[in-house]
Amino acid sequence: MNAIRTTCPYCGVGCGVSATVTGARAVEIKGDSTHPANSGRLCSKGTHLGETVGLGGRLLAPIVHGQETGWDEALDAVAKGFSETIAQYGRDSVAFYVSGQLLTEDYYVANKLMKGFIGSSNIDTNSRLCMASAVAAHNRAFGEDVVPCTYEDLEQADLILLVGSNTAWCHPIVWQRIEAARAAHGTKLVVIDPRRTETAEGADLYLPIRPDGDVALFNGLAAAMRSRGLLNDTYLAAHVDVPDGYWDVVGTADVADECGIAPELLEQFYDLFAQHERCVTMFSQGANQSVNGTDKGNAIINVHLATGRIGQPGMGPFSITGQPNAMGGREVGGLASTLAVHMGFSDAERDCAQRFWNSPGIATGPGLKAVDMFRAVHDGRIKAIWIMATNPAVSMPDAGFVREALAKCPLVIVSDVMANTDTAAYAHIRLPALAWGEKDGIVTNSERMISRQRAFFPPPGQARADWDIIADTGRRMGFADAFAFDNAASVFREYCAQTAFENGGRRKLDLHAWAELSDADYDALKPLRWGGIAPFGDGQFSTANGRAKIIAIHSPKCETIDPDFPFRLNTVRYRDQWHTMTRTGLSPRLSQHRREPLVEVHPEDAAALDIRDGGLARVRTAQGDAIFRVQYSEGQRRGELCVPMHWTDQLNAGGRANRLSSQNVDPVSGQPGFKNSAAAIAPVTPAWTGFMVCRDQPVLANLPYWTLVRQRSGWLVEMAGFDEPDVDALMPHGERVEASDPARGTQRLAALDADGRLAAALFLTRSGRLPSRDWIVAQLDSEEPTSGAALLAGRPAQLPPDRGAIICVCFDVGMKTILGAIAEQQLTSVEAIGAALNAGTNCGSCRPAIKSLLNDQKEAVDA
Repeated sequence: MNAIRTTCPYCGVGCGVSATVTGARAVEIKGDSTHPANSGRLCSKGTHLGETVGLGGRLLAPIVHGQETGWDEALDAVAKGFSETIAQYGRDSVAFYVSGQLLTEDYYVANKLMKGFIGSSNIDTNSRLCMASAVAAHNRAFGEDVVPCTYEDLEQADLILLVGSNTAWCHPIVWQRIEAARAAHGTKLVVIDPRRTETAEGADLYLPIRPDGDVALFNGLAAAMRSRGLLNDTYLAAHVDVPDGYWDVVGTADVADECGIAPELLEQFYDLFAQHERCVTMFSQGANQSVNGTDKGNAIINVHLATGRIGQPGMGPFSITGQPNAMGGREVGGLASTLAVHMGFSDAERDCAQRFWNSPGIATGPGLKAVDMFRAVHDGRIKAIWIMATNPAVSMPDAGFVREALAKCPLVIVSDVMANTDTAAYAHIRLPALAWGEKDGIVTNSERMISRQRAFFPPPGQARADWDIIADTGRRMGFADAFAFDNAASVFREYCAQTAFENGGRRKLDLHAWAELSDADYDALKPLRWGGIAPFGDGQFSTANGRAKIIAIHSPKCETIDPDFPFRLNTVRYRDQWHTMTRTGLSPRLSQHRREPLVEVHPEDAAALDIRDGGLARVRTAQGDAIFRVQYSEGQRRGELCVPMHWTDQLNAGGRANRLSSQNVDPVSGQPGFKNSAAAIAPVTPAWTGFMVCRDQPVLANLPYWTLVRQRSGWLVEMAGFDEPDVDALMPHGERVEASDPARGTQRLAALDADGRLAAALFLTRSGRLPSRDWIVAQLDSEEPTSGAALLAGRPAQLPPDRGAIICVCFDVGMKTILGAIAEQQLTSVEAIGAALNAGTNCGSCRPAIKSLLNDQKEAVDA
């Protein structure tokens, strides 16, 4: 078959993908060399998309109160439930909670139904959790949510600042562009982050900022540029409003003390900024996910405005988004705080939207943002909620509270591709949606690039497009004419028309040129960028007077240390996983880099609390607690911890990070502060630890700690317990071999199928060591009988090479393989290792780790 050009469903980089169907549910994935966002490159997650398109675990038919039904019965129940709730309790008693995984057409129809026809603004999106503060900062400074930069600016910059972004892991293709720029013309890189991440390892300057010290840092930078006479007074006079007293605000702080950064490092930072006018400042979740995230964004924007470093090649503040269509949702009004197409709730804007939609009663003002929305569900103000393409029972802060809210709610509707998620467990009605590879529409990436996402598989079962499900519901609620869309192209045309309707140049978002696009032209649509290369290149902003606004911001005071919770907890993303792992968790290859959720802790903090590297520890906050595997990290600041946000009840019994985060939010944007929670940590000492390798997914009830790790032909389970393990419940029936050593407290069992092949193997110990997992896991792939004696030993008579921990997921290359090649072949560069082993030559996200191995090896030789 011919390759289908589509886009990746993961982060906001918006990479083009070339997909060639090779079987009923099989596809070959390559990067689209013609797409301007990635020019054919893909990260590890995008590279292994083909492992995630099977139908295992899919929701393929509507389910109403536990019974499979047809669409008519299901959508009649949805429409009746919403209509009766509104009639009895009012329009604000219902809500939509949507997702950056939706396509723009889905978002548009959902927003139109809620704000234009139900007449409430209670629609918000999980994008509230990742970039709402950037939106608020843009609106305060520019008058509109416009990202001023493009990826091309990275190639033209002389200095790049990365603020709160482990770019090498979270946006690997952007990282490749940064690396290329540094190699081509020596672009300097500064990384600002509390953790010394893989991204920070290769920086020209790393600033180990304390959590929430960013406002003080960028206020200090603005003051330093003023004291050095490096403000752009001409640009300020012509294009920027500066509030009275602003320079008094930024010039009084003790920056080193408030940031926790040594004064000499600050001076190096100021020098680099002063010496390199062409500067791009990229900021992401580390800045946004904060109770002062909007202020952080404006502090960054302030410096660029004050020095005139905006609207020209190679310079500007650049928010990089986390989800594939967070920008598309922002454009159509998927946030509760905006109306539609970058319009607010002024009388004139409401009138404009109402006339365009021919709406019977439009929303009167902003609705409930995500955290407040679930508070309203919890206290009964919201009686019916429709959750689309997201998993708030895991991803929301204080997730235990969210589960309590959903359990109380009279009507919970969930549209999803998976049958069983932590959120779906609370649904009264479940609706099967199309997944990536099946749905058709557009997405907008971090640089305002609109791209087509195209279907290459037919809809499975009864699954339908989200926009179609919502529109059908709107028709059943009595709004037939307004939701009579024929296809995704008709939704797109209406969206484009609304961006232009009575716009008159007031908003940069204007897609009038595509409002009459034919279905055929929509199908063939090539990537396009709204706003152009430099939307503020002419110095004209979307404010009433056309001038940008500098916002006077005071840095927050340091929080008093609570002796019950003396640590600060940061939640982070892993390189090869995505959100709550409903997609990446299906990939055996992506599951190998980090098999368990780890709590990273500085070795000196761990030693003081008798916490062992590789052991278990309980992290506790005022909201709850969770158990994690411990990893010592010298890159972790003293007094701080970090845990990953990905694991769910489907794959783990311990490490749910977001049950720990508080409900505290930024007062302007409503974005939660995931990155800086008060926490405590203590060791967990189980009676036994162990692991199991099995062909079929096991039942793991009543174990206090377990983690499921998908393998090519089965599962690896890490586990621990306090009571005697129920071996019979864990192991499948069949021929068993067993060995035990009471003196060491070890027990090993293997179950073989009728052909003598491995069905399951269980290894438990109270005090001894456990064997390596890799050879035992590999026996699941074998078509030949396996020796019971070898299984119990945990190894064959002839040991295979030990690869070590997987460093390069794309080519399955382990740490010991890389170290061996460095020593044997005298390799001295990342490029040489790539030539020898392929490691680091695809997505590049492992290149910082490879470079670190090179440096460690060199230091060992020099010593």
